[in-house]
Amino acid sequence: MKAYERFLEYIKYDTQSDSDSETFPSTKKQLKLAEHLRDELKAMGIEATLDDNGYVYGKIPPSEGSEDKKGFALIAHMDTALEVSGKDVKARIVDYEGGDIVLNEELGIVTRLSDFPELKESIGEHLIVTDGTTLLGADDKAGIAEIMTMAEMLIADKSLHHPEIIIVFTPDEEIGRGVDKIDMSRITVPFGYTVDGGAVGNLEYETFNASEATVKIHGVSVHPGSAKNKMKNAILIAMEYASLLPQHEIPFCTEKREGFYHLGEFTGNVEEATLSYILRDHDAEKLKERENMMQRAASFIKSKYGEASIEVEIKEMYRNMGEIVSKHPELIEAASDAMKEAGVQPVIEPIRGGTDGSRLSFMGLPCPNLCTGGYNGHSRHEYVSVESLDKCTEILINLARKFA
Repeated sequence: MKAYERFLEYIKYDTQSDSDSETFPSTKKQLKLAEHLRDELKAMGIEATLDDNGYVYGKIPPSEGSEDKKGFALIAHMDTALEVSGKDVKARIVDYEGGDIVLNEELGIVTRLSDFPELKESIGEHLIVTDGTTLLGADDKAGIAEIMTMAEMLIADKSLHHPEIIIVFTPDEEIGRGVDKIDMSRITVPFGYTVDGGAVGNLEYETFNASEATVKIHGVSVHPGSAKNKMKNAILIAMEYASLLPQHEIPFCTEKREGFYHLGEFTGNVEEATLSYILRDHDAEKLKERENMMQRAASFIKSKYGEASIEVEIKEMYRNMGEIVSKHPELIEAASDAMKEAGVQPVIEPIRGGTDGSRLSFMGLPCPNLCTGGYNGHSRHEYVSVESLDKCTEILINLARKFA
């Protein structure tokens, strides 16, 4: 089966995670895809299990003659992002010849070349897109499809030499819990790669340092007709708090190694309001300064509206895996060579985000990130090409041979 055929099957499963859930995995619907993947691996003749926490583990034994070689893990996540629904994905394949792509004429949803100039890189390819009402799910079902297709090829073709390969499919990566309950004892190899990147050729071993911040505003509700000098409108105070943070240090205004404050959710009424932020920076000290900035803004609000008017809670999410992976340059070299053998020029740059590998690297499994060929993740404009899925699968095959 081709990678794109698998991909089209996997995106039929709604696997959106839920940051408000207290269960693990955060949504039971992720288990439907997990069960499918476990069964598919078993049908290939690969030892596979699905544990009670929703992790799928597979083990490809080394090929003959490679029993003493260092093996590695390949990791991808099953859940999709919160920003756009992944339910009832209606995908189609576009023979792309350039220009805009009309996703949904009736609703006026168009992926415009002017907004997404990287489309030019895909001219002549067959793009898998949605009808514009959902995301596609290439983040990270493209990675899953590529790993599964590689696995099938390695099992079927004995001439493709490889070491032991551990496969892990994780839940809840999109909400920062992807490795919360992972069983490291099942990963009996010294290093791994997440297959969770973007354009073909992307090779990443630096991530953001990441924190999340919850800001709670406590107001005073009074009838507006008699509210003078009494009402403290939590919505307005929350807006004032947001205005105290650097206005140009947001995702819309930043790129490359520039960090940001991102207000992802704002809810409330006159009496109570909550702002949910994520803070990101590749430099740990700069991230700390962002955290301090949020506390200073809170101090100003307290001085104006009272000590009880605001609470700020900040939690670490993950750290820059470059601290760990940079000590293992052989992992980057092997991946670079695997890409070059596939006719792909590696592009090594920091991720403006994180992967399961961010935390795994600090848990003892150095874990760079490989491309999947997907574009515009977390968006209704997400797409991946048939050709990219094939090329990334070829890169994984080459990588396996590098360690054989």
